[in-house]
Amino acid sequence: MADLFDLVEHHMTDNDGVAIHYVAVGPQDAPLVVMIHGFPDYWYTWREQMDALRSAYRVIALDLRGYNRSAKPQGVENYTLDKLGSDVAAVINAQEQPSATVVGHDWGGAVAWSIAMNMPEIVENLIILNLPHPRGLARELANSEAQQRASQYAFNFQQPDAHKMLTPEMLVGISQRLSEDKVKNRYLEAFRRSNIEAMLNYYKANYPTPGEEFMPEYPTVDVPVLMFHGLQDQALLPGALNDTWQWVSSSLTLVTLPNANHWVQYDAADEVNQVMTDWLRRRYP
Repeated sequence: MADLFDLVEHHMTDNDGVAIHYVAVGPQDAPLVVMIHGFPDYWYTWREQMDALRSAYRVIALDLRGYNRSAKPQGVENYTLDKLGSDVAAVINAQEQPSATVVGHDWGGAVAWSIAMNMPEIVENLIILNLPHPRGLARELANSEAQQRASQYAFNFQQPDAHKMLTPEMLVGISQRLSEDKVKNRYLEAFRRSNIEAMLNYYKANYPTPGEEFMPEYPTVDVPVLMFHGLQDQALLPGALNDTWQWVSSSLTLVTLPNANHWVQYDAADEVNQVMTDWLRRRYP
């Protein structure tokens, strides 16, 4: 079987002077699906889903700014959710499409939620993997000692020199410890091209600091939402999922996977792909 790594088309697009790299598979005239990775990761995290969807959809996976082949602007202010969302909008625009199904994992999920709330005109459907609604996460950070302990790593990442404590090899160990050597080597190459300080700017720009009251009013999400959550996630505890239905005015489908970890897109790839393809088929009959 052909390796998806060798099948994708590579593209660059510009967003206000920031170059964003993305890959594409699937027919040009098919419904557009745009996938956004998290930390520490890059476009290749979606390999299983891209392979499952590419016969019926135009599937795009981007490198977020700071990662792999995308630009790495300096300064925390360049990593706010609105700027990250504008990168995704630029990729959709580069495909000459008005809107897309937007898929996000981890920080990519935070970006996807933000786009659905603040740029709903470009979102047809929303698929989120292991990233609770920001309101649910903020509630748990304010009230749950267990979530506060689980998020200590994120608070550590907010420290000024945190990036000096991490290496590309360590990042591969975080996300790819169970992967085959070929995959690990691809990640190592991608992380060596990335900027670790930029990766941690996501936490500095967007993550609440300990003790901070961080409960802004979020617009209601009014597109269909599919959520996956691997319950073995040690960083994002499932309590944050409660009440998500209060913040989504369209249909909400929540799939919990008891034996899957944070990287549910490949830890439970078969289940995720089956549900995702069935769910999308109902939306694009």
